[in-house]
Amino acid sequence: MAASARVSIPIMHYLNCNPERDRMHAVLVPRRTLLVGATSALAAQAVAPLALAASPLIVTPGQTEGPFYPLTFPADMDGDLVRVKGQAAQAVGAVTHVSGRILDRRGEPVRGAMVEIWQCDARGIYNHPGDSGQRRRDTAFQGYGRVEVDAGGRYAFRTIRPVSYPGRTPHIHFKVHAPGVGRLTTQMYVAGERQNAADGVLNGIRDRKARESVIVALAEAGDIEPGALRGTFDIVLAV
Repeated sequence: MAASARVSIPIMHYLNCNPERDRMHAVLVPRRTLLVGATSALAAQAVAPLALAASPLIVTPGQTEGPFYPLTFPADMDGDLVRVKGQAAQAVGAVTHVSGRILDRRGEPVRGAMVEIWQCDARGIYNHPGDSGQRRRDTAFQGYGRVEVDAGGRYAFRTIRPVSYPGRTPHIHFKVHAPGVGRLTTQMYVAGERQNAADGVLNGIRDRKARESVIVALAEAGDIEPGALRGTFDIVLAV
């Protein structure tokens, strides 16, 4: 929220009011005083937004990779997890477009970054041999994807709305690889989910603002795709 400055220039403020005296003093107020006051107000209004823009952003907290990061990558690992190449069927679940930017603390894009995501299918099963539900897994769901950011640090995925499974609230795993910087593993959560309050991984982020930074509101995205949802998840690296 941009700060605003208000300048008050007292011209006719006296304890004992005398209309004639007040009129004379009002005429004698130097024009320069008025101009300086107005200029100061305008300068304060102009500087405030710049100061706010220069404020460091909240660094996205790192989180556990979890036990289901792929041991081997699927043949199809693009940014569309809803359709697997060579299959006619589409994944079960609410199609969700997740996009955002990879930024540094100053809000500048981190160019050349690669973003990975992985998540369970609509039945709560990961495409991973360590998940005991492999026989029930939705094979039309890619489960993993990766993209490179564009020149503005932007990425985009087409996936499904994450679902819960025993012990975890709905979430999507993210891993960012930034050239010359390193990598960050984190998770994205869905705003309004009842299980958020009890999720140990999410609430392991003690700083409230940092915790809120990984919780994303999903909204209707019929303008992108009928019946789809959308969410924006900007990731800020500690550089």
